[in-house]
Amino acid sequence: MLCGFDTRDMSAVEREVMDGFRTLFPGSDPSFIPRAFALAKSAFEGRYPGYFPIDAVYHDLEHTLQGTLCLFRLLSGRAAAGTQPALTPRWHELTLLSILFHDSGYLRTSEEREGTGARFTPTHVARSEVFVEKVLGKAGYPPGDIQAMQRMIRCTELNIEVGRIPFASELERQLGFALATADLLAQMAADDYVDKLPALFAELAESYQLEPASPKNSPRFASAQDLKQKTSDFWTFYVLPKINKDFLGVYRYLNLPFPDGPNPFLVWIEANVKQASS
Repeated sequence: MLCGFDTRDMSAVEREVMDGFRTLFPGSDPSFIPRAFALAKSAFEGRYPGYFPIDAVYHDLEHTLQGTLCLFRLLSGRAAAGTQPALTPRWHELTLLSILFHDSGYLRTSEEREGTGARFTPTHVARSEVFVEKVLGKAGYPPGDIQAMQRMIRCTELNIEVGRIPFASELERQLGFALATADLLAQMAADDYVDKLPALFAELAESYQLEPASPKNSPRFASAQDLKQKTSDFWTFYVLPKINKDFLGVYRYLNLPFPDGPNPFLVWIEANVKQASS
């Protein structure tokens, strides 16, 4: 659940994305939307040849749908604000595919039999880029589109230097920032965020155990309780600076009304942070 919306229901999220697209682009063909969701559903259910179904407990299909819901509410707000460069139907399609597959790197191949997909926490972004090339290349997307999606997905990597991502256009850059913002906000605003912190810690612990130690994969938390107690610091000293500075404050497009109204996602996050700290 995300703020009262049932994000376990893929069809409900798909309908919201469809309604938003029809509002933004009346008369344009929306048939790519059900195709994109069907591709993602097939991948997460293990129906793509050579891959198991998703078995990461925290980074599951619902996590992806939560990010998708947040992203397209943000982009609707961006469009209503008249921000340039304007979103187009093509970029709507590429951004939708990017968020749906941004965590596909947690999927294990049929040769990767030890542990769960959680073991790939430190490398899942690069693995997602590879998966996108495999799946969407076969689906007929040209190399330029695939590379654009890979760059947007790269924005979600922990501690990525976004200035080093070679975006091909200003719109691509802004959409990458919107995607990464939604990824962070959606997970922390989820109704059960605090309850699922033990599952998140279990994923991190598995990656520490099964993957080689590296600066990207060194233990940061001693226990699930430690992770919970550090939620406030994560929000204050990592997420807030990231979304304000690196991602240019695009989360403000979620303000209701824009530009000065309250931001419901921030309200829900602050409630979760308070709960985690109590």
